[in-house]
Amino acid sequence: MVRDDLYITVPSLFRCPISLDVMKSPVSLSTGVTYDRSSIQRWLDNGNNTCPATMQILDSKEFVPNRTLQRLIEIWSDSVRNRRVDSLDSPLSRSDLDLVPSLDQVRNLIKDLQSQTDNNRVFESLSKILCFATKSEENRKSLAKMDGFIATLVEFLGNAGDRVCRNNCHFLEQVVRVLESVLSKIEDHENLTSLILKTEGRDGLASLLLVLQQGTKDSKIASARILGTIANDAESKLLIAEKDGLLPELLKLVSPENDTALVEAGLSCLIRISKPKRAKSKLVHLGAIKSLAKLISDSNSTVSVTEKSLKVLETMSSSKEGRSQICDDAACVAAIVQKVLKVSSAATEHAVTILWSVCYLFRDQKAQDAVAKANGLTKILLIMQSNCSPAVRQMSADLLKIFRVNSKSCLSSYDTKTTHIMPF
Repeated sequence: MVRDDLYITVPSLFRCPISLDVMKSPVSLSTGVTYDRSSIQRWLDNGNNTCPATMQILDSKEFVPNRTLQRLIEIWSDSVRNRRVDSLDSPLSRSDLDLVPSLDQVRNLIKDLQSQTDNNRVFESLSKILCFATKSEENRKSLAKMDGFIATLVEFLGNAGDRVCRNNCHFLEQVVRVLESVLSKIEDHENLTSLILKTEGRDGLASLLLVLQQGTKDSKIASARILGTIANDAESKLLIAEKDGLLPELLKLVSPENDTALVEAGLSCLIRISKPKRAKSKLVHLGAIKSLAKLISDSNSTVSVTEKSLKVLETMSSSKEGRSQICDDAACVAAIVQKVLKVSSAATEHAVTILWSVCYLFRDQKAQDAVAKANGLTKILLIMQSNCSPAVRQMSADLLKIFRVNSKSCLSSYDTKTTHIMPF
């Protein structure tokens, strides 16, 4: 006889309207309906331009990750995986996690966290707290202000080799997700940095690295966001950059094959930690230039991914090693030129800064040849005629001086004081 308690009731909200399976990567269309990424991508790739559920014609085929629903699905999945044997004798018609705890209940959960040593109980408490946090912005503010809550989470990270954390990446993922959920509501980021990076006897970076290595997509994003947040001064940036194995894991996130949210989280973190000279040097030697060149060359990259990729490349171009690698890669230079005036004003500014660095400041002939071959001269002329910032205009004027030497016939009559705006 089959026991009734072996059946798992899946909340309808968690099922993809197309496949009817539990969504692995929920994304929302412009109509507000959420689908699993693979299912809706297949629908759109087949030439459809309507929302499958509502049959409305789509204003845009772009979709955005539904982060809140993703977290709720993970909470539900965790509750199913971690349901203990002793609960099988009294099956519940619905998971306790379907009910968002009250503020008072959350206070009691946090108080219990500080003394609890049972892995399952702590994980269950963290799941309920995460459910509370994802419910509203006000809930996240309340959590961030609760005495001892952030310190307790950081203690779990720092004591990765002890107590309930031992050899349990699954547990650390939950800690990271909870901490990331309230990250934007923490007012004292310097104190958070000090707790994670500078507390003697703790190694919070080891836990964040473990999550980057073994965690799910969602927890990797959370880990990268935490790293970016605590990189708020030169010392913290270096501590993160020089943690063995951490930079290679961040570079793995920025592969074109990865989910856009994962790529963006990795790029945002790299922007934050790549400023120190030693960090730049290490990234260059790890092959960051090639990874970034692939991203900006990828026609499927979003505006945000392209802007952030160019921003990191701009940082790399401020070092001798970075400039040298960019100059040696004609395809990379050509890709940078192609993004000028094609993506956004921010992307154009980053691209011009890189070209100015390698062609004007570094005076590399290979880079100059690559720019000329990619029709870069025309792009520079168009920039000078656009409503660009003074800084971009000055860098463009400097670049024109370089190319005037090699192409006087094209530029002899060009007046760099031209200010009219092109009609496109």
